[in-house]
Amino acid sequence: MKLTSLLFVLLIPFLFSSSLFAAVFKCTDSSGNTSYQASPCAKTKKAIEINIKTGSSTDLIVKQEQEQKQQELDLKVRKQEDIDAQLKLELIAKRKKDTLEQSAINQQLIKDNSIQFSAFAIPPYNPDSLPHLVKQHEARLAEIEKFRRLAAQKALSTGDCIRVEGDDLNVKSKPDLLVFSVSCSSSKTFTYNETELSK
Repeated sequence: MKLTSLLFVLLIPFLFSSSLFAAVFKCTDSSGNTSYQASPCAKTKKAIEINIKTGSSTDLIVKQEQEQKQQELDLKVRKQEDIDAQLKLELIAKRKKDTLEQSAINQQLIKDNSIQFSAFAIPPYNPDSLPHLVKQHEARLAEIEKFRRLAAQKALSTGDCIRVEGDDLNVKSKPDLLVFSVSCSSSKTFTYNETELSK
C-alpha cells in the first residue's frame, strides 16, 4: 500500500509537467487494489477520473449510471411523444370521419326535401379548410354539422320558415355553448343555441 502511494507521489510531477495527459484515472479492482494510470480503467469495482489541471474528480461508475438513466428517460419520453402523436392523428381522423358522416346526412336531407331546403342551405364545412369562426370550434366539428341540421328542422317546425336558405354557426358561439343562425326565404332569421336544440 505504501509502495502504491509512493509511486503516485512520484508520478504527480511527471503528470503535471506533461501536456499529453489531461487526467489521471484512479482504478480500484474487485480485490480492493488501487492503481493510477493515464488511460481509462478497465472493468473495475471503482473508477475515478482525476483532472490534474483542476484537481476535480469524477466517479466514472456513478457518471455512467447517471448517463444510462438519462438515456432510458430520454427513450421513455420519445416513446410517449410517439404514442401521443399517434393518438392525436387517430383523433383527427375520427373527427374528420364523424364530420363527413354528419355532412352526408345533411345533404341527403336537403336532397329529399328540396321544397323546404335550398340546394345550399347547409353547405358542408370542409375539415381541411374551415372558416375562421368554425376553426375556433374545430374540436366539435361533427357536433356543429349535427346541430346545423337540428336548427334548420326546428326553424321549419315553427311554421314561420317555409324554406331554409342558410344555416351557419353564429358568432356568439362559445366553446361550451354553440349558437346557430337559420335564415329563411321569408326573410326571417332564427337563432338557437345547442341547449335548445338538445331538448
